[in-house]
Amino acid sequence: MAKLGVNIDHVATVRQARRAEEPDPVWASALAVLGGADGITIHLREDRRHIQDRDLAVLMQTAAVPVNLELACAPDVVAIGCDAKPQQATLVPERREEVTTEGGLDVVGGRDKVAEATRRLQEAGIVVSLFIDAVPTQVEATADIGADAVELHTGPYAHAFAAGDPGEALARLAEAGELAQKLGLTLHAGHGLNYQNVGPVAAFPGMVDLNIGHSIIARAVMVGMERAVSDMKRLIDTACR
Repeated sequence: MAKLGVNIDHVATVRQARRAEEPDPVWASALAVLGGADGITIHLREDRRHIQDRDLAVLMQTAAVPVNLELACAPDVVAIGCDAKPQQATLVPERREEVTTEGGLDVVGGRDKVAEATRRLQEAGIVVSLFIDAVPTQVEATADIGADAVELHTGPYAHAFAAGDPGEALARLAEAGELAQKLGLTLHAGHGLNYQNVGPVAAFPGMVDLNIGHSIIARAVMVGMERAVSDMKRLIDTACR
């Protein structure tokens, strides 16, 4: 049954809009766990636009569930990840001008850099996942450099679902997921998943983790974090039965 990793970045986005003390993403993570989250995901960006070093440090001291740290392959950020020792690190692409992550990591084109970051994190005892597009060559390259897991970028599927024609995008995800498992990679997925479109992805055979942030935080504004997480958790569990 797929597990739910709740991304708390957008709680920090609200805080940083005023450079204030609240809302505290670490507090939000505790409420997410009470709502049924199986893990907490945060992205420590190079420009620190939302999550701050303090958030990571406090979260690692207090989290009651595994922490998945998203980070770029930049050596200084990787060093922070190695010191923090989250249970998992997910390497993602990062551009300063983007509002959110816009595509998967190019493992094929940036093989040496990605491999070096993967090696450093694994030597620190951290499970490494790569966030990639659902493209066979990228899946193969992920396995080739020795990553432990792959997180399939579900953004194109989310856009296709909203447009009313998700079939082709869903099929690409399914094929990439099957290939990943054949190559020995643990299967994760995320980006753009919400309360309407999560079911088909959660139902993939072998799906282990779904990382979801924006839609949960958006609902939490209206109904509270615990309920927003429990609503998503229920949908995932139902799809996996």
